[in-house]
Parts: sequence; C-alpha cells; structure tokens
Amino acid sequence: MDTIIRFFQEGGTFMYPIAIILAIGLAVTLERFIFLSREKSSNRQSFEDVLPMLQKRDFRAALNYTNSSEAKISTIFAAGINRIPSGRREDIELAMEEGVMEAIPQLEKRTQYVATLANIATLMGLLGTIMGLIAAFTAVANAAPADKATLLSQSISVAMNTTAFGLMAAIPLLLSHTFLQAKTNEIVDSIEMAGVKFLNIVTERKPTPNKEG
Repeated sequence: MDTIIRFFQEGGTFMYPIAIILAIGLAVTLERFIFLSREKSSNRQSFEDVLPMLQKRDFRAALNYTNSSEAKISTIFAAGINRIPSGRREDIELAMEEGVMEAIPQLEKRTQYVATLANIATLMGLLGTIMGLIAAFTAVANAAPADKATLLSQSISVAMNTTAFGLMAAIPLLLSHTFLQAKTNEIVDSIEMAGVKFLNIVTERKPTPNKEG
C-alpha cells in the first residue's frame, strides 16, 4: 500500500484527473453491466412467457402480456402483434424492425463513453509526462553540473509515473468496453433471433384438412 501511495504522489498533479477518469469509467461499466444483465434476463423470461400464447395463436393474451412488460423484446413483439390483422408478413416485419431500431440505442447507451475515457486517460498520462519532462529539464538547466545527472534521472522517473498510471487506467477500461460491446451484441442477436421465430409462428399457415367424398 505504501508503494502505491508513493507511486501516486510522485506522479504529480496529472495523477488526480486520471484517477477521476478511471473512477467514472468503472462506474459507467458497472451501471451498463447491471442494465444489460437485467435486459438479457427479462428478455429471456418474456420470450418464454409469450411463446406458448403465440403457439396457441392467442394473440389477445400475448398483446396484453407484452403491453404490461417492460422488456425490450415485449415492446417489439407488441408492435408485431398489432400488425397481425393485416395478414402480411412484410408489415409485421417492418413494425418489428422499427422496434429493434428503437431498442438498440438504449442498449448501447453510454457504452462508447468507456472507450473515450480510456483514450483520454492515455492522453492525460502522456501529457503529464511531457509536462514533467519540461519541468525536469528546466530544473536541470539551473542546477549545478555535478547534480544534473542525478536530478534528471529522478525527474524522468517521476514523470514516467504519469504515463504508467494512464495506461493502468486505460487498459481495464478498454477491456470493459470490449466486454460491454460483446454483451450488447449478444442481446441484439437474441432479439433478432426471437423476432424471426415470432414471424415464423404468427405467419404459419395451418393446413386445412382435405374433405373426402
């Protein structure tokens, strides 16, 4: 712990904004992870609940259920069910695609901030190092010749701490962004797959029995 505290203190003033950026990025990551986990669970539950109603072609019960559910997939299904009376697969599909287009921005909301914060942390680390080096060379210029080498090596070591901390903040944030993006894509793919199953069920034509004689 003492080593960490010393490392942070020797990095200079730029260590503090980097720490704030890291904290904000981790907070956004945690919020998005909780949101996406809930969406994945609620979408799965809604699909499992409404599927038997669709298979029985009880569209009124399915519409009542989807209207009362807050899951994204329920909103999409409700849009499709409302177009069933038209009898055209194209109309139902277009209504559901509109619902998917409305759902995707909500799923991707704030995820891009994590990648942006990672880039800012890296740049802040580099800026802190450059400012530290400028201060180091300025101090060396006014120092005694015998002390210049020691003073310069110490100043460069302190300045590099900022770059190191910037990378330490950026790497987990980039990994978090990749994880959130993959989780979002997984949910979108599951919604699209459920939409195809929905279309196949509601547009299925039941064979009419042949009359003999």
